[in-house]
Amino acid sequence: MAGTVQGVPAEPTPAQSQFTIPAAVALTLLGSADENLIALEQQLDADIHVRGNEVTLTGAQPDVAFAERVFTELLALAGKGQHIGPDAVRRTVSMLSADTAESPADVLSMNILSRRGRTIRPKTLNQKRYVDAIDKHTVVFGIGPAGTGKTYLAMAKAVQALQAKDVNRIILTRPAVEAGERLGFLPGTLYEKIDPYLRPLYDALHDMVDPESIPSLIQAGTIEIAPLAYMRGRSQPRFSKVLTPEGWCPIGDLQVGDLVIGSNGEPTPVLGVYPQGERDIYRVTAQDGSGTLCCGEHLWTVRTASDKRRNRPWRVLETREMIGKLRAAHARRYELPLLTAPVYFPEREVLIDPYALGLLLGDGCIPKGGTPSFATADLELIPALDAALPGIKVRARGGYNYLINRVPRPSDVEGRIMTHPLKQALRTLDLLGNKACSKFVPDDYLYNSPDVRLAVLQGLLDTDGGPVTQADRTCRIQFTTTSILLRDDVISLVRSLGGVAYTRRRMAEGRKRSPTARGVHRRDAHIVDIRLPEDVEPFRLPRKRDKYHEAGGGGRPARFIDSIEPAGAAEAVCIQVAAEDSLYVTEDFLLTHNTLNDAFIILDEAQNTTPEQMKMFLTRLGFGSKIVVTGDITQIDLPGGQRSGLRVVREILEGVEDVHFTMLTSGDVVRHRLVGDIVDAYEKWQAVRDGADHGGRAVKGKP
Repeated sequence: MAGTVQGVPAEPTPAQSQFTIPAAVALTLLGSADENLIALEQQLDADIHVRGNEVTLTGAQPDVAFAERVFTELLALAGKGQHIGPDAVRRTVSMLSADTAESPADVLSMNILSRRGRTIRPKTLNQKRYVDAIDKHTVVFGIGPAGTGKTYLAMAKAVQALQAKDVNRIILTRPAVEAGERLGFLPGTLYEKIDPYLRPLYDALHDMVDPESIPSLIQAGTIEIAPLAYMRGRSQPRFSKVLTPEGWCPIGDLQVGDLVIGSNGEPTPVLGVYPQGERDIYRVTAQDGSGTLCCGEHLWTVRTASDKRRNRPWRVLETREMIGKLRAAHARRYELPLLTAPVYFPEREVLIDPYALGLLLGDGCIPKGGTPSFATADLELIPALDAALPGIKVRARGGYNYLINRVPRPSDVEGRIMTHPLKQALRTLDLLGNKACSKFVPDDYLYNSPDVRLAVLQGLLDTDGGPVTQADRTCRIQFTTTSILLRDDVISLVRSLGGVAYTRRRMAEGRKRSPTARGVHRRDAHIVDIRLPEDVEPFRLPRKRDKYHEAGGGGRPARFIDSIEPAGAAEAVCIQVAAEDSLYVTEDFLLTHNTLNDAFIILDEAQNTTPEQMKMFLTRLGFGSKIVVTGDITQIDLPGGQRSGLRVVREILEGVEDVHFTMLTSGDVVRHRLVGDIVDAYEKWQAVRDGADHGGRAVKGKP
């Protein structure tokens, strides 16, 4: 042991280490023209001497031990076939100096994505932790200075997830506030105005995906690149109707916690309500006449015939993405989803059996004065009606006509006119006295349980409806009425059960009656063509039911987008629902949503979001999706001294499960070495400035 002089530290014990490097990796390790060896000599305190394949390290014991670790890691990296340059040497030394458990060789050989011989991988320990966090967490924030690979690595992970089919689409967005002026005053089209702010995202994407395939991926909605403002605009006018368990409600009246109907027919809670201000509105209409209003960025779940043939999943497109692309070889391109199960409404007590009500609305006569009657040639309906209406008796009147009489009771007073139970119920339902042209289905039946609604529809179809067969085609169902109200109610019943209904009008004028009928047609006839799901039985009458099934049933209900047209501007609002597929039922039982499912979403330059924008963006998260938010809190361009949403969000979400914050530093800069030095210099200057201002008034313009 070396001696010491009082007050003077002992000299470190000198040490020497000698080892042989394999000839196969000697050139890789030492570098061309010994560039790696020169970098090692600059980075390490131990003396390095190389003769042939023999390496000798000399110096203080700790320095030699550290140099051995560096050579061990570099040899491991070379053994994995990785290129080693001066930059890899510096990063290996930096990681080992941090005294971390991770192996630099593992960090620098971690491949994310490879294209045309170029591999994207993390180059620092923090970058690897950032990449690992993206794999492990649903929401990841990458915060750090420029040049640390925040966006580039997130983009690589997004492309990797898309190629592995972990997600169906990539959405890239960033706020466009850097211009210092409103986009409307800039020249060019909208896309020309916003393109400069999105160009860095395009450039990164071109490094990872075949540039020739990018336009088709964008056209198909697989990749979406848009300003953050477009992410918030997925909305409908405040007066647009949304279906709730109690019936239709304007979307503008909904509040967080309210229930709306999802695609499975079940109630689902509203998680968020976000007013959007005035938006340009479009009317989206399907080929069955259904339609609703929404903004150009509103989301629709759709699929094409090609998607169906190739068993591809449903895609999500914005309204504006489909404009001008609604036809493919004269066929409608985009199919819309239908309810997967009948809509659930709470069961209500009813005054009349629902099947009997359907029969009466179809072939019944319900005058205010006189006795109700029923007309039919199907004798099976008489006992069905008789059994379903307590206190009455159906009696033959002659031909196909039947009277619905009240059955006397022992308690009846002789000579006193007693109330007809059926007429009393019809009076309560406001149906008594309605003629064929004014009949309707009361709300207690329209918004009742699926069994009640189906029973009403079966009664209507057993009387005024029936199967229509065509050669080599499935059987459709047809219903005819002269009542506009009843026509609309039948359409509502069909759609609420997961079917589709088309309507057309047969004009009364000039229409011939059958040879046995008298007079002329006084009113137009409304014909409703119906297709119901396979598990929904439309008929109870045996002859109609048998004919329907012998023809193969009604086929598959389907609904396609027919047109998208401008409809002015209106105050709009968007909602987020808790349904797994994020779909909710809007007008005419159309299914739509504004949440992003099965997507990899990257928000770049997030320091330029407001706290409200950040909340809006994060609450767009759908099922099966992942969000990466990147930004540099030292470069905030928000006007008017607004607080950055990226600063606020860490205070709010720190510690929330499945949300991770990765802080990158100047040591993670992977651009020119000078960039890291510049970042450090600015941080030192800011620290001095903050110290000088401490206790005094804040500097004007300071973020």
